[in-house]
Amino acid sequence: MSLGNSPADDRPSVGRALQQARLDAGLTVDQVSAVTRVRVPIIQAIEQDDYEPCGGDVYARGHIRAVARAVGVDAAALVDQFDAEHGGRPQPTPAAPLFEAERIRPEPSRPNWTAAMVAAIVAVIGFVGFTLVSDGDEGKGAPAAGDSATSSPSPQPSDTKPADPKPEPSDSAIAAAPADKVTVKLTAEDGSSWILAKDHNGTVLHQGVLQEGDSRTFTDEEQIDLILGNAGAVQLYVNGKEVKDDYKPGEVQRLTYTKGDPQAG
Repeated sequence: MSLGNSPADDRPSVGRALQQARLDAGLTVDQVSAVTRVRVPIIQAIEQDDYEPCGGDVYARGHIRAVARAVGVDAAALVDQFDAEHGGRPQPTPAAPLFEAERIRPEPSRPNWTAAMVAAIVAVIGFVGFTLVSDGDEGKGAPAAGDSATSSPSPQPSDTKPADPKPEPSDSAIAAAPADKVTVKLTAEDGSSWILAKDHNGTVLHQGVLQEGDSRTFTDEEQIDLILGNAGAVQLYVNGKEVKDDYKPGEVQRLTYTKGDPQAG
């Protein structure tokens, strides 16, 4: 885009003035580019009054100043001429309005963590106090033992009979086991234990975890083989008699019991 000479005067355009000054100084475009660090295509475009490769008026002014100094002409005069030919420089914003706008700009609100913590503490204290008062009121409102006999209606008998619980084998039942067989009862008293029980043929009678409080009873004509994964937690009864042991928690034991008195294999 070539603007040519301004119709208001006979002076050459900015680009033509820079080109003529370069030629008068005996410099090539490459030499000017090496001094100013402005690329050769941009210098060539400026000399043709084409400022689009500069990337904007701000950059164009900077390139004009650099090239003008390199070729020895008045840089300020050429920049003023450029501004006159391209609509002038943008007016700077007054400092006072900027200051006022910055001063009255609302700051983003920040969460008040102190107030939130105080509110949470008050809520916890209130909840604890309400719980204590409620518990006290419930204790006061509970009927006395003597009053319950007169004020509370007697419970009516239910027609539904509770299911008969499955009887656990008692020590006496184990003791009454046939003498020609071996009977072993395991009770997990101090924790759970993995157990494995086999008869004299090697058939697995049970394999799995015996939960704390549970019991298992095994009977065979000749022999019962056991593996206890947590022997210290298991209480043993063999042929109706308790087996005293010093097994420790987590200790693994392999045991064999036959007819007659308890004996560890």
